[in-house]
Amino acid sequence: MSTLASPGTLAPAEAGRPGRITEWRPEDPRFWATTGAPVARRNLYVSIFAEHVGFSVWSLWSVMVLFLGPEYGIDPAGKFLLTAVPAALGAVLRLPYTLAVARFGGRNWTIVSALLLLVPAVPMAVLIEPGVSYATLMVLACLTGVGGGNFASSMANINLFFPERLKGRALGLNAGGGNLGVPAVQLVGLAVLATAGAAYPRLVPAVYLPLIVLAALAAARGLDNLPGARNEPGALRAAARDPHTWVMSLLYIGTFGSFIGFGFAFGQVLQLQFHDRFPTPVDAAWLTFLGPLIGSLVRPFGGQLADRLGGARVTFANFVAMAAGAALVLYAARDRSFPLYLAGFLALFVFSGIGNGSTYKMIPAIFRARAAAEAELTGDREAAERRARRLSGALIGIAGAVGASGGVLVNVAFRQSFLASGTADAAYLAFIGWYALCFLVTWAVYLRPGPRKLAGV
Repeated sequence: MSTLASPGTLAPAEAGRPGRITEWRPEDPRFWATTGAPVARRNLYVSIFAEHVGFSVWSLWSVMVLFLGPEYGIDPAGKFLLTAVPAALGAVLRLPYTLAVARFGGRNWTIVSALLLLVPAVPMAVLIEPGVSYATLMVLACLTGVGGGNFASSMANINLFFPERLKGRALGLNAGGGNLGVPAVQLVGLAVLATAGAAYPRLVPAVYLPLIVLAALAAARGLDNLPGARNEPGALRAAARDPHTWVMSLLYIGTFGSFIGFGFAFGQVLQLQFHDRFPTPVDAAWLTFLGPLIGSLVRPFGGQLADRLGGARVTFANFVAMAAGAALVLYAARDRSFPLYLAGFLALFVFSGIGNGSTYKMIPAIFRARAAAEAELTGDREAAERRARRLSGALIGIAGAVGASGGVLVNVAFRQSFLASGTADAAYLAFIGWYALCFLVTWAVYLRPGPRKLAGV
């Protein structure tokens, strides 16, 4: 969504002084080899760390609900709401956070967005104990949604640093490193449960207080503001009128929404479905982190598969596999087979991670294909490619925001299912239906043979 102004009028870069870059030409091979590459790598490493901490804060309540025993007086439906509201605020903030990079500068905004993580973390480390009101917990849970916006601004910022041929790998590393914040915070929760016990939930956010400050300091010392970055006027409106924006948003709900939703809910569902096997929070915590960890690690693999086989083909097969995984989870839950249940849920995490990578790869491919067709008609390839980059960036911002709302839908589906029947069966049926809709839409829009088929997507 952010683009760079023409670099021809800019002065040389000061590569050794973070925050003081005055020229940036990543597509120039000589500039990239002598100056660009080391600066871009430094920004990438710092960005991964800051985004990782943001994702961990966003995911805090996937752990905190495991500490909320009978003395807190909160039923399972109430706990699912506590994990739904961070996903909701995180989804809402993704779009303004993306725009903030060009408005304030990547370095400046990363410092601010890191320090904003203190807003939920400090009161959580002070207030959470038996007797705290449910309304207070809801406010604290909602505030952790600020960590969800960090992903969008981090991706928009790193996108500016790398040449087109290296963007996929850089964005994959940035996204995967951030996603690892979900299992990381769950491992921190496990460590607290195993050592201090369930009576000390405040220790989990307390662990992140120095890390938040360190992320802000690292951003101040290691990141750069790029010159000429701007938000393209009208790009969001143009993208919002494009049908592909909403098709890809639907698909991203199915991939990223599943990843973040299951990441938040898995520990609770595990305890509710197999309470005899996991009677205490620490029992469930030993397995809670596995799914998000695997899903994070395979995300770059999804992009690589899409490069080789085509994003639409990988996404289609991926949703078929996710529907099969959800069906296996449903069967295992009804049959009370924990090994099959775990296998099905881990498959959902794996394929949601692969789908995150493949859907992200589809977005620029869609507009490259359209640019090629437009250039054949108009003869102006440069204008067509410029329009494609403009709409592609805007679509990524919109799809990222809409896709994150899937985390809300997953937790609300579990909540309503347990309220209505005492089981998650209805939620699993809803997931199967959604994944079936996604693979049918993928086939109908991007794979079905015909004159309107986009080549290379």
